[in-house]
Amino acid sequence: MLRIHFTSRDLQNIRISRHPQPLWELICATCRSVTQQGPLEFGAWRRSVRERLAGNPAANQAVSMLRTLVPPAGYIPDFLTPSVPEGGLPAALEEVRVTPADRLRRDLARLRVTTPLPPWTAELGRPGSRGMRSLTKVLEVSSRALLEPRWDHIRKAIDDEIDTRSRVLLDGGVRALLESLRPLAQWGPPVLEVDYPTHRDLRLEGRGLLLVPSYFCWRRPTALADPTLGPVLVYPVAARPLDVVPENDSRLDRLLGRTRASVLTEVARGRPRSTSEVATAVGIALPSASYQLTILRDGGLVTSHREGQHVRHSATPIGHQLLDGDRARLH
Repeated sequence: MLRIHFTSRDLQNIRISRHPQPLWELICATCRSVTQQGPLEFGAWRRSVRERLAGNPAANQAVSMLRTLVPPAGYIPDFLTPSVPEGGLPAALEEVRVTPADRLRRDLARLRVTTPLPPWTAELGRPGSRGMRSLTKVLEVSSRALLEPRWDHIRKAIDDEIDTRSRVLLDGGVRALLESLRPLAQWGPPVLEVDYPTHRDLRLEGRGLLLVPSYFCWRRPTALADPTLGPVLVYPVAARPLDVVPENDSRLDRLLGRTRASVLTEVARGRPRSTSEVATAVGIALPSASYQLTILRDGGLVTSHREGQHVRHSATPIGHQLLDGDRARLH
C-alpha cells in the first residue's frame, strides 16, 4: 500500500498529464514484454515484438540492454522516467542524458542490490565516456521497436482517459477526481491509499501530484521510488487489444442484431462511454441504449461502473473476444 499524504496546498496543485509520457510507456512496455501479463490486452503485441526483434538485430540488442535496467518486478531506476510536460521523446531523452552523476550512481547502486548489472553499465556517468549518449540511443531504438507500431493506438487510449478524468474534474472538482481512481486507489481525506506492491508513505508537502495515465502500466499504479523527486502517480488505462469499427453486414449483426452489435462495438472503443454517449454514437434513443446495455451486461459482454454523476460502460474481455472473432469489425 502506498499512502499519499495531501495538504490543502497539494489539493490545489493536482495535475493530469496532457500527453502520453513516452519513457514511462517504454519502461512499462519493457516489463510487459517479458511477462505473460494481460494475454488479451498485450498478447498480440508481444508476438509482433518478438517477430520484429527477430528480424532486426540492432533493435534486439537495444531492447536486451534496456531489459538489464528494467526488471519485470521490483525497483526500476528513477532516472529512466523523467517528467517532461512538452517535447515528447526527444526532450525526455535529453533529460536522461544530462542526469547528474551522483543521482545516476545512487539509482544504479540501489538497482544493483537486487539485479546483477553487466559491465557496460559502469560507463554510465563516468566523466569523458559516451555511456549516457549510448544509453539514450538504446532508449530511442527500443522505443521504435516496442512502441512506434502501436503509438496511435496508445495515444488514443490515453487521450480518451485524459478526457474522461478532465470531465470528472470539471464536473465534480478534486474530490470527484480522486474518488474516480477507485479501485486503483481509495480517497480518505487527506490520504490517497494506492494499491502498491510495497508499504510506503509519500508526503507531498505542497508539491502537488501529477497523474500520468499509461497504456502499458498493468493492474496497479506505480510511482517514483525517490520521495524527493516531483511526485508522480502513473496508473493504468483500460488497455484495448483492438480498435473496432461498425460494418454493415457481419456475423455479429446476425448473432446479436444490428443495434445491439453496434452498441457493443461502441463501448469497446477506447475509454468507457456513458449511456448518452452510446445513444448518440449509435443513433438511438436513450431508453433504447439503456435497454441494449442492460442485455449486454446481463450476458457478460459489458461492464458498467459509476464515475461521479455518470454511469460508464466498457466491453468485458469476453465482449472483446466476440468482436475479435468477427473479423469484419476489425480496424
